Amino acid sequence: MNIRQLLDQRVSSAFISIGASKDVSAVIKQSSKAQFGQYQVNGVMGAAKKLKMNPRQFATQVVDVLDLSDIADKVEIAGPGFLNIHLKPEWLAWQLELALNSDTLNIDKIKTPQTVVIDYSGPNLAKEMHVGHLRSTIIGDAIVRVLRFIGYKVIPQNHVGDWGTQFGMLLAQMNDLQSSDNELSMQLSDLETFYRDAKKRFDAEPDFAETARAYVVKLQAGDPNCLLLWQQFIDISLQHCEDVYERLNVLLTRNDVMPESAYNDDLPQVVADLDSMGLLTEDQGAQCVFLEEFKAKNGKILPAIVQKSNGGYLYATTDLAALRYRHNKLHADRILYFVDARQSLHLNQVFTIAKKAHFVPAEMQLEHMAFGTMMGKNGKPFATRDGGTVKLIDLLKEAEQRAFDLVNEKNPDLDKEERKAVAKTVGIGAVKYADLSKNRSSDYIFNWDTMLSFEGNTAPYLQYAYARIQSIFRKAGEFEHNATLNLVEMPEKQLAIKLLQLSEAIEVVSKDGTPNILCNYLFELAGNFMTFYEACPILKADKEIKNSRLKLAKLTAKTLKTGLDLLGIKTLERM
Repeated sequence: MNIRQLLDQRVSSAFISIGASKDVSAVIKQSSKAQFGQYQVNGVMGAAKKLKMNPRQFATQVVDVLDLSDIADKVEIAGPGFLNIHLKPEWLAWQLELALNSDTLNIDKIKTPQTVVIDYSGPNLAKEMHVGHLRSTIIGDAIVRVLRFIGYKVIPQNHVGDWGTQFGMLLAQMNDLQSSDNELSMQLSDLETFYRDAKKRFDAEPDFAETARAYVVKLQAGDPNCLLLWQQFIDISLQHCEDVYERLNVLLTRNDVMPESAYNDDLPQVVADLDSMGLLTEDQGAQCVFLEEFKAKNGKILPAIVQKSNGGYLYATTDLAALRYRHNKLHADRILYFVDARQSLHLNQVFTIAKKAHFVPAEMQLEHMAFGTMMGKNGKPFATRDGGTVKLIDLLKEAEQRAFDLVNEKNPDLDKEERKAVAKTVGIGAVKYADLSKNRSSDYIFNWDTMLSFEGNTAPYLQYAYARIQSIFRKAGEFEHNATLNLVEMPEKQLAIKLLQLSEAIEVVSKDGTPNILCNYLFELAGNFMTFYEACPILKADKEIKNSRLKLAKLTAKTLKTGLDLLGIKTLERM
């Protein structure tokens, strides 16, 4: 139980004891200024209004019955009825000791862990991953890490596109090049070019297009030779993805891949089951689901098409089959989809149909964790100078090179291999943090200069803060780990309370899928440490004070490292 939860429990009980309803909310918030204590109770006026009482009178009664003597120095009434809670330095020090002696910073595991399926990344295997896959991949990965950290059973699902018409033209192209294995291997080393060449032929050569369509039919019918060729292409494509995941420090592996093709056998049954539930309507030869919940501005219902007039299936059909699988086989309690905000209508239709058709239980949590677009400086979606799609691997290589140039400038005395290692950690961390620190539902401007800065809310700033603390310990040498923690100066107390608020940030991230909350917490923590470091000498202090402050520094480093790891960002012992 974190501090906010503890206070909420006790204050809410006090509210109820003087007549408030059991569903009352104490509304505990972190204080914005030190003079107001560490926490504020903002729910007094709401509770008093329901009881038709004067808020300050209600607040007075709350203070009379509220017992926080074990954790707070004082509780004071402020303004029209707010309560300010000043926590005891001794209690804070005890909580810090518990965190220092815990591998997980004394953050509680969830009491009733759910099975959470997280759908993220989802590249199309016809092409290499591009910048459009970045946000889904790294935001989803951060939430996987956070939920696992607090005890949920998390099952990642990489719903890759490996089926459909485009694979017919790719297989036709592969077949033509099969006579020379070396030539085929060389062509497939650049999937983007290979796809572009096949598409040109598909559009310009009627015979090639006819062959490609024939391959689609053969593929869907399970032709062995066709499947063998297709599997070869899929293996090469997945290797491209794995190279990106490794570079990005993302947890996804081939075992997490659940491709569209895996649901192929269930698609006819999905349509048949929808029909038996009376949910299907034929419209111009296509099988559609019309739901009153989804109307255009003109009042016309927007259909969800599950089978085309030619018998083909669509994304909605596959997504419904995936939901059945995730319920029946993975036994999911909650499913999070990290998918572009533009897919909101599609996913909401799929979620609603799945529940109406009883493919999943009504109580299952189906959540679209929508995100905005990564924009260039021109305010348009990030692209190459000629307007083309930027390969994700090329973006990451550029990040490492820019970071390497920066390291060469700032620390040329480092060994070259160490400079490369630092550059990789800083460059990749900068790209990830620049994205993760933004509200995921908003678009954001991609800016190299900002993300690689060692000032402001950036990964290099936090990585440097961690490395700086490590340098303090190299200078300090051995210190007494069992020394008493004494929180005397205000910067010490402010750092202490911030250290103990990590679990509150994690609580919000796990609920809302918002890693920017964790980023903001880490940035504030680093700022608190810098204020403490400047105001409270560590190495030159008397032995007792020095050891106490070194313990604060140790826990700060441990918390920064844990927090960055939950974001999938590595730290460095020296920079």
